[in-house]
Amino acid sequence: MGLLTGLLTLPLAPVRGTMWVAERVLEEAERQLADPEVIERQIVEAEAAYERGELSEEEFEEIEQELLDRLLGQGGRNGG
Repeated sequence: MGLLTGLLTLPLAPVRGTMWVAERVLEEAERQLADPEVIERQIVEAEAAYERGELSEEEFEEIEQELLDRLLGQGGRNGG
C-alpha cells in the first residue's frame, strides 16, 4: 500500500517540496523579525538615515516605534 500511495502521489512531490521551502523561508523571516540584533541594527540605520535627511522626524519616529514594539515583543500593536 505504501508503494502504491507513493506512486499515486508522486505528481504532488514538487508541490510538497515547494511548500517545505516556503515554510523554511517563513521560519527564517520570522526569526529575523524577532532577532534583537537585527532590530537594533535597523534602529541604528534609521537614525543614520534621519541624520542624513533621508527621513522626516515623523517617519523616523514611526519606524523607531515599530522596531521598539518588535524588540519588546508587541508586534507593532499600538493599543487601538
